[in-house]
Amino acid sequence: MFKIFIILTVSFSFMFAQSFEEFKKSQASSYKKYADERDNAFNNYLKAEWKAYSMHKGIKLYEKPKPKKLEKTKPKKVKSVGPKIHIEIKKHKHKEVKKPIEFIVIKKKGDVRFNFFGSIIELDIPKKIKTANYYPKNQNGIRNFFDSVASSNYKNFIKNIKDIKTKMALNDWGTYLLILDISKHTFQDKDNAKLLSWFIFNKMGYAVKVGLAHQHIVLMHYSKKTIYSTPNYSFGKKKFYVVSNYAKGSVGRLYSYEQNYPKADKPLDLSLKELPNFSQNIKHKTLSFKDFGHLYTIDYTYNKNIIDFMSTYPQAEYDVFFNAPLENKSYADIAYGLKKYIDGKKASDAMNFILHFVQKAFKYERDDQQFGREKVMFAQETLYYNKSDCEDRAILYAYLIKELFNIEVIGVKYKDHMATALHIPLRGDTIRDNSKRFVIADPTYINANIGQSMPKYRSLQPESFYNINPY
Repeated sequence: MFKIFIILTVSFSFMFAQSFEEFKKSQASSYKKYADERDNAFNNYLKAEWKAYSMHKGIKLYEKPKPKKLEKTKPKKVKSVGPKIHIEIKKHKHKEVKKPIEFIVIKKKGDVRFNFFGSIIELDIPKKIKTANYYPKNQNGIRNFFDSVASSNYKNFIKNIKDIKTKMALNDWGTYLLILDISKHTFQDKDNAKLLSWFIFNKMGYAVKVGLAHQHIVLMHYSKKTIYSTPNYSFGKKKFYVVSNYAKGSVGRLYSYEQNYPKADKPLDLSLKELPNFSQNIKHKTLSFKDFGHLYTIDYTYNKNIIDFMSTYPQAEYDVFFNAPLENKSYADIAYGLKKYIDGKKASDAMNFILHFVQKAFKYERDDQQFGREKVMFAQETLYYNKSDCEDRAILYAYLIKELFNIEVIGVKYKDHMATALHIPLRGDTIRDNSKRFVIADPTYINANIGQSMPKYRSLQPESFYNINPY
C-alpha cells in the first residue's frame, strides 16, 4: 500500500511538471506569434474594458452665413503711385514634377487594382489580411481582425504603400485617400475596410483609433489643428476626428480605448506644401473680365486630376489653403497673361488690375448654393470653377500678389466675410496686425480699389488674421 502511494505521487508530480512546461512553452509561443513586439502589447491592451466617449459636434467656420449677393461700388480711377512695374516670372519655388506617375505596379495581376487620380495602382495583399474578418460584431471581433492582420506577412505590404506615397509625393491627405482606396478594394465590407485602414495607419506611425458605435467600426484621426464641420472625440487633451463624417450626420456616443498604438503618434497634417505627382489630364480654360470698358482675357492650362484631388479636402484651417501652391504650368500661364496687361503700369495700378481680375472673372455664389456645404477652395480650384465666394477670392488674390510683387499679405476674417490686406504704403481703409499697418484689398467688393472696404465692415474689428508664408 505504501509503495503504491509513492508510485502514484511520483507519477502525478511528473505529469504536473510536464504540463507546466508545456504551458510555459505555449505562452511563449503565443507571445512571439507577432513579428512586431508592439502588436503583442497592443493586442493585450485591446482585451481591456473599453470606455464610452461622447461626441463633440464639428465647429463651423462662420458664426453667421455669408452674404447671398455681392456689394458693388462705382468704378473709380485713382491716382497712380509707386514705381513702374516690370514683372519677372521666376521659376516656381515648389518642386517641379519631372515625370508624371501613370502606373505603379507592385505585382502584375495583383489582388487589388484601382485608378488613383489618373494613376493605375496594382499590388498584392497578404493572405491572412484578405481572410481577416470583423466577427463577432463587438470588441472581440476587432481583436480577431487585429490578430489575423498582425500575424500576416505585412511588412512588404506596408513598405509598398510607403513607396507609393513617396513616388507620388503624397501629403498626409493624399496618404489618407490612398490607404482608404486600398482598404476598400481589399474588402467590400465597410467595417473590415475601416479596420484594415486602422492597421495600416498605425503601422505608418499615424495616431488613429477605432471605436464601436451600434456594432459598426468608427475610424478616428488625431489632428492638432481643427477640422471643421467634423464630429470628434476627446482622448485626454487630444482630439480625434471622424473624417469620413465631414459635413455629414452625427456619429453619437461610441466605445473605444485610450492608449495609442505604440509609437503611432503622428497627427493628420492637412497642409499642402507640394502638389502630388499625378498622371496628367491637361485641360484648357479662358478667363475673361471687363474693366473700365475694356475686355481682358487670360488662357491657362491645368491638370484635372489635381482639381479632383483638391475637391476631396475636408474643411481645414485657412492657412492650409492660403499657403498651398498653384501648379507650375497654371501659375506661369496666369502670370504671363497678367504680365502683358500690367507691365509698364505703376505699382498701384498693377495691383488694382489684379484685384479687379479676381473680382470680375468669376461669378459670386456661396458654398451652400454651389456645393451644398461649406468649402474653402485652393487658389487652383478658384481658377477652375466659374463661381466662388469671398474666402476663395481672398486666397487667390493673396497668392498672386505675394508671388508677382513679393509683398506681405494677410487674410482678414470677419464673422461672415473674408478679405485681404497688403503691407504697402497706400492710403485707404487699414487694419493693424502685430503693429504693422495693412491696407484693405477686398476681392469680393466689385469695382473697389485697394484701400476700399465694404461699408458694413469698415468700422468692424476683424475676428482673426491669417499670415501667409513666403515660398
